[in-house]
Amino acid sequence: MAEQYADPSTFSMDSFRLDGKVALVTGASYGIGFAIATALAKAGAKIAFNDLNPEKNEMGVKAYANEGIDARGYVADVTKIDQVEQLVKSVERDLGPIDILVNNAGIIKRIPMLDMSAEDFRAVVDVDLNAPFIVSKAVLPGMIEKGHGKIINICSMMSELGRETVSAYAAAKGGLKMLTKNICSEFGEHNIQCNAIGPGYIATPQTAPLRETQPDGSRHPFDQFICAKTPAARWGTPVDLMGTAVFLASDASNFVNGQVVYVDGGILAYLGKQPA
Repeated sequence: MAEQYADPSTFSMDSFRLDGKVALVTGASYGIGFAIATALAKAGAKIAFNDLNPEKNEMGVKAYANEGIDARGYVADVTKIDQVEQLVKSVERDLGPIDILVNNAGIIKRIPMLDMSAEDFRAVVDVDLNAPFIVSKAVLPGMIEKGHGKIINICSMMSELGRETVSAYAAAKGGLKMLTKNICSEFGEHNIQCNAIGPGYIATPQTAPLRETQPDGSRHPFDQFICAKTPAARWGTPVDLMGTAVFLASDASNFVNGQVVYVDGGILAYLGKQPA
């Protein structure tokens, strides 16, 4: 029997649309998570997000409303199994079964390894690695039942590289890369795709101090370092992540699985300029 191939004429740009899909984006009251959720909403998805802080959660709801997005915000700690299970039940009750999960919530503690306590190390791993496992586990049964689902983990260049002061973060993000591959391996047969986005250095309010002009009018040393190490010669912005998120959440990526897409301006591909 001859192999059957899909007819290319059946492809439509509508495969990038997310109309009617329900997306849960963790920790998305601001920053990168907010940008990703906004992109998914502009592609037609219904948005749910959580924040640990009730005030930030409310601020997030207002921020989405300012963008014309009717997002549902929930207060939940993604490291707590009972709270995650209730979060998923609430989203399903209010919006419907979850089609798309973006594990965005994360923290970083910049502490030299010899100065870092085991408690601080565990705290970072708990949010950046354990939580994606917990939330993914909570949504996977529904995706299996529907016969389709998308999970997008937010990795990092530290999923590939090390740097001083970020031992816990790099360990967690490296683990998240492998969790991404394992979810692909275990649930791909159920038509569930699990991929990741690895942002480069992104210009956000949190990184603004690293880009401030110095008293003598020069650029911050770290700003100079990042731009010199990045072929694009600039910091990324949350907008740079939006297209990749929509692609990985859509049917256009149905045969993309277990991958980490690094949106980093080329920094991971670049050794840097040869000294003069």
